[in-house]
Amino acid sequence: MGTLRYNFRSEALGMHTDITITYPSGQYTYYTPDPTEKGIGPFRRAQRQYQEGMKFPTVYLLHGGGDDDSLLHRYTRLEFYADRNRVMTVTAQAHDSFFIDTEYGISYYKFFTEELPVVVRSLFASSPAREDNYVVGMAMGGNAALMMALRRPDLYSACVDLSGGIGCSVDSEYFVEEIRTMGMKKLRSAFPTHDRLAGSPLDLGALAREHLKKQTQLPEFYMAVGEDDFICDVVRKDRDAMRALGIPLHYEEAPGLGHEWDFWDLYMKKTFDEWLPLKR
Repeated sequence: MGTLRYNFRSEALGMHTDITITYPSGQYTYYTPDPTEKGIGPFRRAQRQYQEGMKFPTVYLLHGGGDDDSLLHRYTRLEFYADRNRVMTVTAQAHDSFFIDTEYGISYYKFFTEELPVVVRSLFASSPAREDNYVVGMAMGGNAALMMALRRPDLYSACVDLSGGIGCSVDSEYFVEEIRTMGMKKLRSAFPTHDRLAGSPLDLGALAREHLKKQTQLPEFYMAVGEDDFICDVVRKDRDAMRALGIPLHYEEAPGLGHEWDFWDLYMKKTFDEWLPLKR
């Protein structure tokens, strides 16, 4: 897997920021493929040749609270899973913003859904086709993946929410109450006050109902949480809200696992190997 970290000035954020990019390389060669050459063990080639102008399916990865754009790469086998499935990944720094346009004036949602895709497609070999783009998030990033997929269903063909339980919710009543009563200072500083949420772009339940009314093409949705996760009951609220609306959803709970890297590694593997609608 080829990996690089790119720093650039974001106009949407008004500051320099980091993104981590990975490219599949283990199954590609610049030589003309030889069907008789099988290789041995890890040196076996998949006999795919680099081509000028080739574009890769792209997974936008949203990190958890307190993390940065590098942790998923360092604490899971993400790069191995992406490489063997021949997909490119993009992980950008979001700090503890919940990936929204924050009340304190930094436009993270605009950055992730408007600026970042243009930068990535301009500078890197990322496919612009909706069917080749996916959004996957863990913890804080899990809720954000749901939020981005429901606000911009034109951008992604699949959405994976792994143990997302804090932030935007498809259960509108719970979401308003969460913001009203939440003691977490960074949550209160990022989101509008609870009385301004209903019917806003952050009201995912209202957005989902509007999409269903208009028969909008929605992404495929996948959701998972550890049975021992402290936010398991909150994740179930999103599950129940989506099912009540009639939105197709694949949902799993992992026994014996909590809000931890063992869970996220297991489900990163499942995401890349099984869930994402890749051209395997």
